Amino acid sequence: MRTVARWARAEWGPLYGAARACLSERRWWAVPMTVGAVCLTSVAQIVQNQAWGYRPVQDIGAVRAEDPLWLALLRTPVSLFVPALDLPVWGALAQILLVLGLAELCLGWWRTLVIAYAATLAGTLYARVGIALGPGSPFGLPAADARIVDTGPSAAVVGLAVFLGWRYRAYATVAAVIAAIVVEVVLKNNLAGREHLAAIAAVLALCAVTDAVGGDRRHPARRHHAARRPHPGPGPARPAAPGSRPRRTPPVSLTRGEKPGHGRKPAP
Repeated sequence: MRTVARWARAEWGPLYGAARACLSERRWWAVPMTVGAVCLTSVAQIVQNQAWGYRPVQDIGAVRAEDPLWLALLRTPVSLFVPALDLPVWGALAQILLVLGLAELCLGWWRTLVIAYAATLAGTLYARVGIALGPGSPFGLPAADARIVDTGPSAAVVGLAVFLGWRYRAYATVAAVIAAIVVEVVLKNNLAGREHLAAIAAVLALCAVTDAVGGDRRHPARRHHAARRPHPGPGPARPAAPGSRPRRTPPVSLTRGEKPGHGRKPAP
């Protein structure tokens, strides 16, 4: 158990410390975007399961590869809050609350939003490229996938999880997320899994650029480990060279009426 606890502390300790510090200071006011995303996703799920609400939700938040590019780009921000109909909504809400909440605590709301949008957009653009390549290419997709709705918030969740793991040196978590998506693609070979891989590739490229530009200054986990590393104290005194005389301090001259160990008397 101690080994597992040490591994968990090393894997998630910096991330937990950063999130706890922000959450203890501002409570739920620290994650307003996450709370709003959970509420919007819940409303979208309720509305699209109604007979009167399915078509409006699809018209404003469903992205397909067969749509014009300008229309897909307009719908992509809204698609972050439209869950898939064939998956349980509680799973999507739990993922959004956990991953989006941690990202907003540790990265700030605007960085979280940019990374989430970049991951979702990478998956959306890959679908168009894959269909253009065709099923004969290793990265190609069948033409029938053009009518399938994109992943929704799941690509953003996967991208944020990878970015957080990379930034806070939770590399085993990053490897586990990537391995899970690869297994999904191997077993199901569906559009969602391939879009998730495209989102991961885009986020890993963003991580590489961030490390190259910022280095340790923008890597909180490395700063955390550097702060805990003990600094070496002053070394021993350098011995005098053989044959050299020791350096003596010149005597201090005392004026009249001044005793040794006392300062000079002020003038009257």
